[in-house]
Amino acid sequence: MHALDRRRFLASAGAIAALPLVGGCVAGQVAPKGSDAEVEAMLAAIAEDLLSTYPEAATSLGLDKDGRAALKRRLMDRSLQGRGRQAGFVRDRLARLRSVDRSRLSPGTATDLGVTEAAFAIADAGFRFPYGDVINLHNNWSYRNAPYVVAQNMGAFVEIPDFLDSSHVIANADDAEAYLMRLDAFAGMLDGETERLRHDGALGVIAPDFLLDKTLRQMKSARAQPLAEWVLVTSLAKRTANIPGDWTGRAGAIVRDKVAPALDRQIAELQRHRARADDRAGVWKLPDGDAYYAWALSAGTTSSLTPDEVHRRGLDELAALQARMEPLLRAQGLTQGTVGERMTALGKDPKHLFPNTDAGRAQILDYLNGRVADIRTRLPRAFATLVPAKLVIKRVPPEIEAGAPGGYAAAGTIDGSVPGMYYINLRDTSTWPRFGLPTLTYHEGIPGHIWQGEYTYKLPLIRSLIAFNAYSEGWALYAEQLGDELGAYEGDPLGQLGYLQSLAFRACRLVVDSGIHSKRWTRAKAIDWFATTNGSSVEEVQSEVDRYCAWPGQACGYKVGHSEINRLRDKARAALGDRFDLRLFDDALVLGGGVPMTLLETIVDRHIVERRA
Repeated sequence: MHALDRRRFLASAGAIAALPLVGGCVAGQVAPKGSDAEVEAMLAAIAEDLLSTYPEAATSLGLDKDGRAALKRRLMDRSLQGRGRQAGFVRDRLARLRSVDRSRLSPGTATDLGVTEAAFAIADAGFRFPYGDVINLHNNWSYRNAPYVVAQNMGAFVEIPDFLDSSHVIANADDAEAYLMRLDAFAGMLDGETERLRHDGALGVIAPDFLLDKTLRQMKSARAQPLAEWVLVTSLAKRTANIPGDWTGRAGAIVRDKVAPALDRQIAELQRHRARADDRAGVWKLPDGDAYYAWALSAGTTSSLTPDEVHRRGLDELAALQARMEPLLRAQGLTQGTVGERMTALGKDPKHLFPNTDAGRAQILDYLNGRVADIRTRLPRAFATLVPAKLVIKRVPPEIEAGAPGGYAAAGTIDGSVPGMYYINLRDTSTWPRFGLPTLTYHEGIPGHIWQGEYTYKLPLIRSLIAFNAYSEGWALYAEQLGDELGAYEGDPLGQLGYLQSLAFRACRLVVDSGIHSKRWTRAKAIDWFATTNGSSVEEVQSEVDRYCAWPGQACGYKVGHSEINRLRDKARAALGDRFDLRLFDDALVLGGGVPMTLLETIVDRHIVERRA
């Protein structure tokens, strides 16, 4: 039976759903019974509920105006009570979605309904664990769920300052007032997280000591800076220079009187956690830890793959990719040692590195912008329907780069007024040899996350608010593959090696994530295996392994999604023969929007039928 069989996935979700409930039920209207108009109206109402529950999403998509203007003054509730309300909201809406009679729905509406139901089912199963952060319905951070409330790469301290600086538009005094209200809410958000840290700690849910050490270093370093220099203050000061009012003084007072004390309280609670922490890296140590990982893995891959299946798939795909790398390495005169050892040597060669200075960082950003300009000229050969894909490439804010991923993307607004953002972590340029940068850019920017995300804006709003890790990251890996297929590495064998190493890196993730959380690997074993096998630097791998410890299952979505997209492309090519058109196949994937892997085959099958007709 195919690993992505929908019935097996739902059966697995049903087993997880037997865990105790969290939170109360939200009363609601009876769901509609089957017309397209009724179902789309229900989905539109649920979209508004999501925006209200996660107000940051309204801002990131440029929807926090007119009738939704009040959302610009709010942040989500991260308290224990807020988590309970979110759980009840999810359970109530899921019951409505499941009660709909699908017999008379058009294929498009049926897909919208199925996608929404799948997302709510994943969240509902996660909320049944009495700890952690279930975030997959918040489009800003939907790529991950986590057993811990705060860690080096998540939590209000990491997420909100850059959100306010990059996404909260300030054009007038009302916008500045909304910023101040959110600044006040940020303090409450920190305290809400601290409350949940105490709650989860009482259950024995304590992050590993090495994650807590990294988190506390980041927080204490930021806390030690003069308050007037915090980005929370300077961002508002810079953007209100021509707006009458004492905005800087008011922001400084909120930071001094509310935000900084709330951060101090969170630091104190994390220090109490640190006193009880040990170095066990996997979630197997947590209450119902094996069941939690089963859920996290199903959420991250939208599949029914078991940890053992994920582990074996990673080893098999890694072997196949390294076999493709072997002749390229030999052509460079690198014939001795494992593929990993030879890639390590290649990555340390100074001629492939940028200076580890601000000037070198600027050179990297210039180089990335050049790669974006080049790939844009190639995309008409891969898509019949094009989007603008406005994009700005930025450095990860230095105050959070120690715990942040190597690269990540943030969506732009639906109206295009704020471009998509592609962030690259430049704390140490030696982690970025030139030959590895193009493929990262195709992944995070174009035709990856930013490109694909803009197609969702043409769908009903609910589809822009819901994302699936395996589809999003699988598509981004497929975007890297398109870069190769479109000739971006012609005459550049090192660039092609960088691309193949990137795919191998994602295969390694399958092995390491399952190794940590299911096979009880230590952090040291995970780092050593990863660095030795793939030829990545130890510093890069340390950050990666720590990420997997904080976000179990998320890292497995990349290669699972990528392999499924390629399986379906092979299926379409075999079914259509001469009628197969890459541009129309790629259109079908992006115009259909983000879906769970369990539904992607339905979209491809529909494309096959349409092309045959």
